[in-house]
Amino acid sequence: MTDQVNWAKKIAALARIGLHYSTNHYDSDRYEQLLDVAAQMLAAAAGAEKDSVRILLERDDGYITPKVDVRGAVFKAGRVLMVREAIDGLWTLPGGWADIGDAPSEAVEREIREESGYEAKAVKLLAVEDRKRRHPPSANDVYKMAFLCDLVGGEARPSAETTEVGWFSEDDLPPLSLSRVTAEQIARWFKHWREPDLPTEFD
Repeated sequence: MTDQVNWAKKIAALARIGLHYSTNHYDSDRYEQLLDVAAQMLAAAAGAEKDSVRILLERDDGYITPKVDVRGAVFKAGRVLMVREAIDGLWTLPGGWADIGDAPSEAVEREIREESGYEAKAVKLLAVEDRKRRHPPSANDVYKMAFLCDLVGGEARPSAETTEVGWFSEDDLPPLSLSRVTAEQIARWFKHWREPDLPTEFD
């Protein structure tokens, strides 16, 4: 199933790029057909409606590139800050999509503030990772950027996207939203926190 999703995303990306550069309606028609095939494949893999998937695929314009997800690892007294997602009831590090106009550090600091109520300062880029190598299949290709952040103020305050805020030790993690973060990643961020001279990881 993972291979099917990856093939479909590749077809969709090629179709969108083709539509962006196409100069005649014959080629455009062929790329539209390819995009429809990709939507059918992704819908079948996800158990979703093809038309809904097609709408998602059409949101991107121009040359298709991976989206950027930022996550912040904030530590206090040997525990890491986590938020409970309203959408699935599971826990993750604060974070989300980087907004247009934000530097990556600004994006992660904003996400921490909005999702948890705490103020934090990004101090180190921990890793840049290809989402599909560590998480369940997704309709989008995503680069995940993880930052070590210092706690500088604020207080716990859930948001429209989160229902709880908490601090957890490495050996007592809550049920995780695996599309956002894994226990293996959290273990690595704990290691970076303990050993600040470790180099940034990538891929």
